[in-house]
Parts: sequence; C-alpha cells; structure tokens
Amino acid sequence: MTAGPSLDHDELGELLRAAQSGDRSSLDAVVRRLTPLLWHVARAQGLDRESSSDVVQTTWLLLLGGLSGIRTPKALVSWLVTVVKRESWKVRRAQRAERLADDLPDEADPGPGPEDEAVTAARDRELWRAVRSLPEHCRRLLRVVAFTHRPDYGQVAAALGMRRGSVGPQRGRCLAQLAKLLHQPPDEAGGAR
Repeated sequence: MTAGPSLDHDELGELLRAAQSGDRSSLDAVVRRLTPLLWHVARAQGLDRESSSDVVQTTWLLLLGGLSGIRTPKALVSWLVTVVKRESWKVRRAQRAERLADDLPDEADPGPGPEDEAVTAARDRELWRAVRSLPEHCRRLLRVVAFTHRPDYGQVAAALGMRRGSVGPQRGRCLAQLAKLLHQPPDEAGGAR
C-alpha cells in the first residue's frame, strides 16, 4: 500500500474551502489525498480488504452530509479518522455476530431426557456417598480444590494448615481413595447403594 501524497495542511485547507463551495475537483483531490490514510486506519481495526474498502466509501458518503460543518483541515482529518474507526467497529461487531449466528445449531438442544437425569442423579448420589466416606482432611481438601477455579496451592495450604508442597500429593492420594470407594461394592463401601 502506498502512502499517497503528503498532507499539506494549507493546501488541504484550500481544497476543503473549495469543496464546500461546490468544486467537485477539489473534493476529488481531498479524497485522493486522504483515502490512503483512511484505508490504513480501517485495516488497523482488523478489517479485511473488502470491508476496509466499504468502510472508507461509507466514510466519504457521510462526509458529503457533514462537509459544511468542518472548519479546518485538522478537524477534517480528525472527523474522517473517527468515522472510519466507528464504522470499522460496527462492521467488526456485525461480522462477529454473523459468525456466532453461523455457529449456532439449526435446532435447539432439547437437553437431557428423563432417563439421562435419572442416571445423573444416581451417579451424583454415589459420588457424594463416597465423598462422605473419605477422612475429614480429604473432604476439606477436595472441596476446596474442586470448587475453586485454578486454586492457588499456597492459599489452599494456608487455609487447611498444610505445607504448600504437600497439597498436590495429598490431593492425589485423596482422589485415589475416592476412586477406590467408587469402585467398591456397596457393602464394602460403607452402606447400600
């Protein structure tokens, strides 16, 4: 992408005033000088070539409606850059929403059926029965580790009165005990299932 002609504010001011007076060639010159800048701004917002082109074109169309209110070349450039950014953000949001809509399944997930819920409830009862059979220190440790997203072992150790280096190994031993309890027949695991 070429940088385009350099921006001479005096010349741009003259072109702006002439364009505001209806001189079409002056408006064309403003477009030629500033389009590379606007293109760069649109691309910097993460748009592809086609979307950037659409945003720049939309910006120029919007300028036609607000051209008379712009007083200085600096205000013109600032206004154009702001509009390109806002239009780019609108396009990105629309593209993101479109991608999310495309990712949605055609039919709503009916969710689990009654038999799935019964199996889940039985599994949960079995799990909590086994957890209740664990020693107290294991129940406390697994409760903290299981219900905390990315637990900090230093904080876990302090909260449970353990050495920091023993949290991981103790967690492993407690999980092994839990697995063993889950695989035992009901009479050996401490009650009926």
